Amino acid sequence: MKKEWQLSQATFDRLLHWLDPEPTEAGAKYERIRHKLVKIFVYRGSNIPEDLADETINRVAERLPDFEAAYVGDPMRYFYRVAQNVFLESTRRRALTLTEMPQPPSSSELEKMYRCLEACVDRLPQDQQQLILEYYQCDQRSKIDHRKAMARRRGFTLNVLRLRTHRIRVELQKCLRECLERIAG
Repeated sequence: MKKEWQLSQATFDRLLHWLDPEPTEAGAKYERIRHKLVKIFVYRGSNIPEDLADETINRVAERLPDFEAAYVGDPMRYFYRVAQNVFLESTRRRALTLTEMPQPPSSSELEKMYRCLEACVDRLPQDQQQLILEYYQCDQRSKIDHRKAMARRRGFTLNVLRLRTHRIRVELQKCLRECLERIAG
């Protein structure tokens, strides 16, 4: 991913003016675009969504003189196209760094992990336990249909369901890490 080019104040001001000639509206549009970009990268599973959003904005700003006069339409569409490329580059780079595969855990390590995970799930409130266990019940296409139905039954949108399970998963990962450290130490 490109990192050598830096966004100058003049370039940033030009970008804001391209978004809207009115400074306060331009600032609001910039914030909305950045927020949407972060959400896109989070949804796609990036572990560095803010960095990728900033890289996307920098690339658009860098190329702005090339297309600014001719571009017609919603600027978000242009940002979205650049974001697609930035995301693909980040996944390629990540794949290249994963060339050395770690050794799979031994059966005793797996047993420890399983015991810790069970203990962590048991610590969750009952409604969170049910939610996370039901969320990971199905595979492949049935998983998608199951999660849509699950969201409807609970009165959630699919995004709310994803967000809630993500929060539970983060909590479980932290608990699991602490449990495994206690066992090892």
